[in-house]
Amino acid sequence: NMRPGGQIQPAKGSNLMCCDCCLLGKAVLEQGLPCDHKLSVGYQCGLVSRACCVDGAGDNQTVSTGATEWTCAHQCVSENTCGCFKGYRLKPDGKSCEDINECLLGASNCRGGERCINTEGSFRCQREVSCGTGYELTDNNNCKDIDECETGIHNCGPEFECQNTQGSFRCLPKVKCAAGFIQDALGSCIDINECVTQTPCTRGQVCINTVGSYICQRNSVNCGRGYHLNEEGTRCIDIDECKSLDKVCEGHGCINLVGSYRCECEAGYIFNSISRVCEDINECRHYPGRLCAHKCENTLGSYKCSCTTGFKLAADGRNCDDLNECESNPCSQECANVYGSYQCYCRRGYQLSDMDGMTCEDIDECALPTGGHICSYRCHNTPGSFHCSCPINGYTLAANGRSCQDIDECLTGTHTCTGNQSCFNVQGGFRCLSFDCPNNYRRVGETLQRTDTIRCIKTCLPNDFACGVDPIHSISHTFISLPTFREFTRPEEIVFLRTSVRAYGAYHLGSYDVKFEILEGNVENAFDIIKRIENGMYVGVVRQVKLLIGPMTTVLKLLMRNLTTQGESSQNVINVHVFVSEFWF
Repeated sequence: NMRPGGQIQPAKGSNLMCCDCCLLGKAVLEQGLPCDHKLSVGYQCGLVSRACCVDGAGDNQTVSTGATEWTCAHQCVSENTCGCFKGYRLKPDGKSCEDINECLLGASNCRGGERCINTEGSFRCQREVSCGTGYELTDNNNCKDIDECETGIHNCGPEFECQNTQGSFRCLPKVKCAAGFIQDALGSCIDINECVTQTPCTRGQVCINTVGSYICQRNSVNCGRGYHLNEEGTRCIDIDECKSLDKVCEGHGCINLVGSYRCECEAGYIFNSISRVCEDINECRHYPGRLCAHKCENTLGSYKCSCTTGFKLAADGRNCDDLNECESNPCSQECANVYGSYQCYCRRGYQLSDMDGMTCEDIDECALPTGGHICSYRCHNTPGSFHCSCPINGYTLAANGRSCQDIDECLTGTHTCTGNQSCFNVQGGFRCLSFDCPNNYRRVGETLQRTDTIRCIKTCLPNDFACGVDPIHSISHTFISLPTFREFTRPEEIVFLRTSVRAYGAYHLGSYDVKFEILEGNVENAFDIIKRIENGMYVGVVRQVKLLIGPMTTVLKLLMRNLTTQGESSQNVINVHVFVSEFWF
């Protein structure tokens, strides 16, 4: 392969370079150049090129390159490796090339309706079906219409004109126009106006054009407007328009004048001297705003007044009085007459319809954006109003008619607790609980007096060493009723464990400390307990930190450990009975 400037492309291996240099010499010989043509190649390649160039020596001679002879039919691609041009493939001898039959291998890109024909080194596609009568096959294998009229292969006679069509032609008869007619650009016959194109009549005659011909008439006396020829046709006399059958004044008075006439118009009309008729006077246009209070409508010879919506015509026929629309009861509920109109309004609990502005529609208070907050529990819409309801058990409707108020069954005595049980009111119900203190503990506080907390204080018998070393000083039971919160965005503080331990500080000699922890019952980790100082005393605060969906019950077992700098002094167990209501109220 030769680069621009006669440079031969270097190749790997002496055999490949020999092949390329020899082919270069053959190319010089075929182009009619002298074999000693200076090429920008190396010395060794120049020797091989000139050896192959001289009388085609390269075809019968072997160039000594220090390697075995290897000549390729088309092109060398690497050492002892030949390649073929596009459309050919290498024969088994590794040197010669043979044509690839793309049609046989299905490697053509012929479309449907075309036949593949193999050629040397390539292929071509040819239509299988002929183009048909009136078409010819073009070089790009497409069918083109034959213009028989242009090529002159039509068979139209001399009286016909050839018109080409797709795939054929038509013979149209040539138009021949009769005398007095001429053919236009579209081939149609049109009349010739002989009076314009020529002067066919003699002096003293008038030319009158006719279809396909003309006539000549003798000049006559022309009378002006308002006159006509006498019977002899010799002079013009006045026309009495008032006696004509045309009724020129159309019901108005008529006065004949020499060569003309004049109409005596009735009231509301005016005579037009140009058109010579009585025309209606448009009083509304001539006297705008002076005839009618509201609207003026012109009529023939007069006018009439009318009023806009909301008014009626007064007795004088010109002014307008306010119309009291409420007398016809247009509103479904209440009507207020206003000047020139009226306004419908509705009673409480209703609203005007957007469709007609007259009908009152019930307001569904329960469906309003704030309807979910109108009632604590359920909202029931009624015509013009609404009412609220509460759950069947445990609640009653408050005095405001909207809120649900818990029924304290323990206070009203409607509970079912036995004598040895304590009644605890919860939201929407009550609980009957009984508590027994364990051995070595005694109860303090009377549940029958509805205290919120029951405590069992450790009381040891004399010489009861095991009881004395028990760190638990007291066991308490308390309860709390919680709602199912609508929204839960921050912790809710629900129980406060107040201690008698004063917060002295971490390094105060002999100071006390308190630690709180939840031992049991913390479902879903919905609770935690924190410690803080109030009024100089430690307080444990139990908080709800996650939303709980009721109804549900759990018992939080809390441990309060009293500590000194010398160690733990005592423990208190607090059982918090948590009742989560089904509702938020």
